[in-house]
Amino acid sequence: MQIERLGKGEMLSGDDIDATANRERTRQRRLRRALVFFGVILAWLTYRLVTDNQIRFGFPGWIQGNPEIVIALGLILVLGTVIFIPFLTAGKSPHTLLRASDSNIRLDDVVGADQTKREAIDSMNLFLASETFQREMGGNARRGVLFEGAPGTGKTYLAKAMAAEAGVPFLFVSASEFQSMYYGQTNKKIRSFFKALRKAAHDEGGAIGYIEEFDAIGGARSGMNSGSMREGIVGVVNELLVQMQSFDLPTGPEKFKAKFIDWFNSFLPDKRRRPRPTRKEANVLIVASTNRAADLDPALMRPGRFDRVITFNLPPRADRLAIAEYYLDRKNHDEKVTAPLVADLTAGYTPVRIEKLLDEALIIALRYSRTSMTVTDVLQAQLVTEVGVAQEMGYHPDERRRIAIHEAGHALTAVLTRRDVKMASILRRSAALGLVAHGDFEERFLKTPTDARDLIAVALAGRASELQEYGEASSGISADLAAASNIASQLVGQLGHGPGLLSLEAAAIPTAANLVAKVLSDEPSREAAEALLVEGAERAESMVKNHRNALLDIANGLCERDELEGDEIREMVAAYVDISERRGPVRIPPQLRTKSADIAD
Repeated sequence: MQIERLGKGEMLSGDDIDATANRERTRQRRLRRALVFFGVILAWLTYRLVTDNQIRFGFPGWIQGNPEIVIALGLILVLGTVIFIPFLTAGKSPHTLLRASDSNIRLDDVVGADQTKREAIDSMNLFLASETFQREMGGNARRGVLFEGAPGTGKTYLAKAMAAEAGVPFLFVSASEFQSMYYGQTNKKIRSFFKALRKAAHDEGGAIGYIEEFDAIGGARSGMNSGSMREGIVGVVNELLVQMQSFDLPTGPEKFKAKFIDWFNSFLPDKRRRPRPTRKEANVLIVASTNRAADLDPALMRPGRFDRVITFNLPPRADRLAIAEYYLDRKNHDEKVTAPLVADLTAGYTPVRIEKLLDEALIIALRYSRTSMTVTDVLQAQLVTEVGVAQEMGYHPDERRRIAIHEAGHALTAVLTRRDVKMASILRRSAALGLVAHGDFEERFLKTPTDARDLIAVALAGRASELQEYGEASSGISADLAAASNIASQLVGQLGHGPGLLSLEAAAIPTAANLVAKVLSDEPSREAAEALLVEGAERAESMVKNHRNALLDIANGLCERDELEGDEIREMVAAYVDISERRGPVRIPPQLRTKSADIAD
């Protein structure tokens, strides 16, 4: 029954866990030893009582008459404590022992990333039923699992859930805590940590060790023959490699017993010598997390050490939907704030960022004396978290109008190229004097050259609008030109839309560290990228010219209200052109082109 449940992705419990049976046997053995120990003490005390030789507490008579000796002994004790305690504790393991009751996170709280959770549960089950797995199927359980993924993707969160569900000691430590100012103490701390793991495993049937930010001590060894054999690079990794293979080392009592048997056997002939005690491998599971798995030493990743890597990716829409439902159930919100809405807004977000977005929306709602968030609060929170807090700058009226025209150009071309415009604003956020927030209507993992050309046109539309309305462009187009240049460089240098199919990104050019520099340093590629920019500028110029009425409507709305939501912008554009289709560029009918190109007073 136990073996059959191992592959079902459900946590083992009760009698199916070998660690539980081992822990019970250890408890009974510990209880018997305690009974024997205290029984001997009780018998001795009883004997003293029966023989009228009672125990009296206090200092011996020769000390009671000499207070100078008491003071001297006290000073020696204090000085010894001050001097020797730091040295004795310098190599102590820095871990924190967690029990199931110490964590309020359970596996049911880990929503989304079902496959990742399934992998973690499988590793946990193999650890908890390692003896049965080896006895009945002949397999060896995993001893090392690596959690790898971007920050905020839920590695530590899942580890806390494992700590609550495992039912065995969970030793949590940050890799930076192993580092010490004393030479050699880092390695000693690592040895102490693994020794504590083995002891906990022997005492309670199993133990899990979790090392956070593992790359701090597990980085790749390099330059071993160039005089850079520093403790933090080579020695620490070597210590880790040794300790990962040390789960079968004997405990202290086992060492003493083995030495006693060896001493006793030295007096016996070979045929009568007693066998040494058999060593039982400690049931230990090491879980490490890192944001940079590629930087780890390859020897740590071989089978027998960290032989299973569980990757934590950015959640796709289905997972974001589950995450949004989980958090919205716990936060006050308007009925229009739905899980699908949050999932659509948070493409590319980690689970932590989704939670913080909703918390920020609640803060904005509280600012307006409301106890629940609205859709506007969520949109404002997204701008705050991604760009910065809005600030009223008190623009000169002419400058305010120019910024509105600039942002109206971005908003107009974004709608015309079928982008999902969320908001346009002329309030300053961080270094941006205004912005237009837009994205894809539906989450997609591949981008086409057409998409890239649309983004170039959107980026250059602010420049086209200023040129059309004022005859020249301001310094506000600098960031737009940089964004358009990056996109054009990716098309030419990465995606084969330049003079050839060779990827400039693959070229290791020390003097050109980034892709844009590589494109600029190659004349044919530079000409191809420039052609893409010119094409995008012409498209943007055509769109703002043919739809000038819509451009001016958006600009007027921004001047009046500072910010416009996406639905309002789409309504303004829809008054002049059909934008019902979501994909592909807008095709302008000849009659509509003439109407929309009329110059407004």
